[in-house]
Amino acid sequence: MTQNKSNQKIKLWNSIIIILSILGLTVCIAVLFPQVRQMIMNFGEQIYHKKATTYQLWIRALLSYALGGICFILFFDYLALTKSGKKLVQKVRQEIKECLSEIDFRSFLKPLLLMSGVYLLGILTIIRANYSYLDDLGRAIDGSRRWYDWSRYVSEYLSIFIHGDTRLTDISPIPQLLAILILAVSSLILVYVIGNKKITAVRLLASIPLGLSPYFLECISFKFDSPYMALSILASVFPFLFIARKGAFIFSSVVSLLIMCMTYQAASGIYLMIVVILGFQYWNRREKTNKEILIFLGRAAFAFLLAMMIFKFFLMKPANFYATTATFPLSRIIPGALGNIKDYLFLIKSDFGVIWKAGIILVLLFFIIKSIYQSSQNKPLSFLVSILVVILSVVLSYGLYALLEIPSFLPRSLYGFGAFLAIICVYVVSDFKKIAVVTVLALNWCFFTFAFSYGNALADQMRYSEFRVTILLQDLSALYPNRNRDDMKFQLKNSIDFTPVVKNIAKRNPIIEKLVPMRLSAIYCFESLYYLEYFNFSYYKNANTEAHTGSENFIDFSVYNLPVVSDTYYQTIQSDGNRVLITLKH
Repeated sequence: MTQNKSNQKIKLWNSIIIILSILGLTVCIAVLFPQVRQMIMNFGEQIYHKKATTYQLWIRALLSYALGGICFILFFDYLALTKSGKKLVQKVRQEIKECLSEIDFRSFLKPLLLMSGVYLLGILTIIRANYSYLDDLGRAIDGSRRWYDWSRYVSEYLSIFIHGDTRLTDISPIPQLLAILILAVSSLILVYVIGNKKITAVRLLASIPLGLSPYFLECISFKFDSPYMALSILASVFPFLFIARKGAFIFSSVVSLLIMCMTYQAASGIYLMIVVILGFQYWNRREKTNKEILIFLGRAAFAFLLAMMIFKFFLMKPANFYATTATFPLSRIIPGALGNIKDYLFLIKSDFGVIWKAGIILVLLFFIIKSIYQSSQNKPLSFLVSILVVILSVVLSYGLYALLEIPSFLPRSLYGFGAFLAIICVYVVSDFKKIAVVTVLALNWCFFTFAFSYGNALADQMRYSEFRVTILLQDLSALYPNRNRDDMKFQLKNSIDFTPVVKNIAKRNPIIEKLVPMRLSAIYCFESLYYLEYFNFSYYKNANTEAHTGSENFIDFSVYNLPVVSDTYYQTIQSDGNRVLITLKH
């Protein structure tokens, strides 16, 4: 009797799956027809009350989603309806259970609390500054998400859950506290994996650059984006908990890497760096045979390439703003990638101060020395391979951005270098000399204290920016008190300067001037939100917006030789009644 009920239940579920699959395939196949795509475009324009400005990009996206939907449905049906598919699912599920059962999660509690405390202390001044960083201004004012435009679907939908609404509001510091927790878990897993399942306080502290590198400090500054940027790191390290089982490792890698791609793609090199360092450890200590190492590298490469192909062909939306999703053609991919890597390394060199560079060089030397000292291989060969591992890891730290025709070189796009340092540091302090441990902790202390300086600099620059905006708006409101004019345009020229606090930090650590937004600036694309809408002065148009969007209608008001209507210590205002040119003074 029980067997009959079980069979009936299985048949019912199979019938439901088949019906839903037919409906899904019908919709996806229908989208392949131009007429249906046009109907979808028209419907979208009616919903959003605006024309699609990038029509061809939308068409490509619809085609990708349709083809991806077809592949997903067919693969799901294979797993759910065929004997071999069900057997595969059962095998992977069992492997995942076995891997998880081998981990003592209770032992993770104290290390997790330690790293959460370290990261919380590290970003305390950033939270205290309460700085609305770049995109935060727009999200707080209009409540929009817009991660979808960059194919960050996980960020798009997780934000609805975290904020409790489809319309975003500023709920800081909750997102940043979530980011801290995610970073702490990431550090814990990284130490667990690289440290051969041995977790110590020193190894955990060695992983600090993962979340407090100068580049990731920009990510943690975002009140809205920070948890999803941190999630991209966690997704990159999580699969290595299942490294002992083939099916579980490949499955978790593909799923996790897709999550990484749909949160923040700057983490795309972290997974590969861990693969390289683990492969090197296996080889250097003869923990595995060469055949076993090649199998491991092959599985990881297969999972990575599969995830990237799924994302590129079925999920990625083409973008062309300050960075592009277009990759180099095959004929230019090697020289193009080398050029991007060269620019990437030059930026790091120019961003970091002398003490940081010296500390990094010492840590890398200890990495090579330890590799030779503990090697079970030929010593000269171990020396050469360890250098190759360092070079390869540095290249991989930039991830897939190296292959883009126009990559992003913003600080938040370079946090793979912080992950590289964390991996090297954890490796160096694991069962090695005390002098190496002291060197690693000294370097990480420099990053830790810089986080405090950065947060205080944010607060100081914000106070100065608000002071300058207050003076500017007082002059403008006195000159133009009419709130109902829609024919007046403002245009900024020059910018305010950094405060003495920021300039002092920049003498040793130049990256601070990239991390702290100057805000009131002609080249700062959020300045209209800041000095017009953020301060409720939104009754006029901002002419600088046309320059930021690359509009052909942009005209520099300087060519009109407008009469001066106000000249003070901080700014000069020129106007003919309709056009207003504001020249900011340092």
